[in-house]
Amino acid sequence: MKILIMGAGRVGTSVAENLVSEQNDITVIDTNVDHLRYLQDRFDLRVVHGDGTQVVVLEAAGAADADLFIACSASDAANMVGCKIARQLFNVPRRIARIRMPDFAEHPELMGEEGFCIDALISPERSVTTYLHSLIEFPEALQVVEFADGRISVVTVRVGHGSPMAHHPVAQLREVWPDVAARVVDVVRDGRPLQASRGTVIAPGDEVVLVVDSRHARRAVRQLRDAEKSVRRVMIAGGGNIGLRLARQLAEENYSVRIIERNEKRCEYLVAELPSSVLVLHGSGTDEELLDRENIGDMDTWLALTSDDEDNIMSSLLAKRMGARKVIALINRQAYGELMQGSHIDIAVSPSQATMSELLRHVRRGDIAAVHRLRQGVAEAIEAVAHGDRSTSKVVGRAVGDIRLPKGASIGALARGDEILMPDDDTIIQTDDHVIVFVPSRQMMPRVEKLFQVSASFF
Repeated sequence: MKILIMGAGRVGTSVAENLVSEQNDITVIDTNVDHLRYLQDRFDLRVVHGDGTQVVVLEAAGAADADLFIACSASDAANMVGCKIARQLFNVPRRIARIRMPDFAEHPELMGEEGFCIDALISPERSVTTYLHSLIEFPEALQVVEFADGRISVVTVRVGHGSPMAHHPVAQLREVWPDVAARVVDVVRDGRPLQASRGTVIAPGDEVVLVVDSRHARRAVRQLRDAEKSVRRVMIAGGGNIGLRLARQLAEENYSVRIIERNEKRCEYLVAELPSSVLVLHGSGTDEELLDRENIGDMDTWLALTSDDEDNIMSSLLAKRMGARKVIALINRQAYGELMQGSHIDIAVSPSQATMSELLRHVRRGDIAAVHRLRQGVAEAIEAVAHGDRSTSKVVGRAVGDIRLPKGASIGALARGDEILMPDDDTIIQTDDHVIVFVPSRQMMPRVEKLFQVSASFF
């Protein structure tokens, strides 16, 4: 696929890095020479120096034969204009824009052909906020993502010593949990995936990836790991867009929220924007005296959400040492995140992976309703819609056990109308089924995508 990316900032760089590794033809446009040089030195892609809202620059970048235009510069206005030009002058088939303005999505007339010709919006702040909120709702989980309009969840949990599943093979899951609709699709032990089979024995300390009917998710998680005390008291370091969004949402749900922000003017803005129940503190998350004065040891969850990785890491380590029950840090650098998660930092959240999950469903081929990255971006889970019949589809009319998935990939669940099914090898895939597929490696995705593409005769 030929993809044109406008913007080489943090989001654009992350998008380029992820998509170029999947053998796409990538061109990046930006006005910052240093950003472009960094990308060109690290990745096999093409760069164009210039303003992506100028026709001559888009033409030089190859917009005339691009398959996808992704506008993710720092300017909402520039992203909207870029999509408009890409559609009306170059007829780029699909256009995606990063938009920070929260009210833009409420006016669909601005997105369509009569507006800015935007097919889909991505909002890193919204994606990360949603992800963080799910981790607060499920304090025992390392990751929670949803499919099929929230009816199916994929949850990653570290198995506790007292878990009923510990020391049992995967095949006995239904015997151990007769009242829970769930399936184990992956087991990670000591940082290495086991490509779990029915005979794999779950051990305490393993990270288990579970596909579960969302109605049973909380019960399943608490049977894998001892139930933790529910979260009521939350302290957030960083009052940027993500901190503001999360604090507002938690306050509306009656959590006790405190937010620390080092910029005094931003503190004044936060006070004006947030409910009066949220306590806004002027200071630094690395200030030990401030944390002690605000009783950090009584906090159920600490979240470090500043734009500085080092500050987030240091403040989280300090909060944990001072007694915070669970600490979550926003870490942009993947190497830092992999190093810190599971140590004194309970969960390291990558903004780029949350954003890519939102973006990938527009990049994947076939009818893909949702995509989420798992295991620090190594694996993926997708929601693919089955179309056609036995003569035009590689999945419809076939038993799950007969579908030729890549090694380690598995079908975890089906959403069929109002039903949620945990299929066995004899379950037949029907047209319009929403199929949740776990894929252990991104390199396998093209093979999975082809399975859900119907032949030309279907159309």
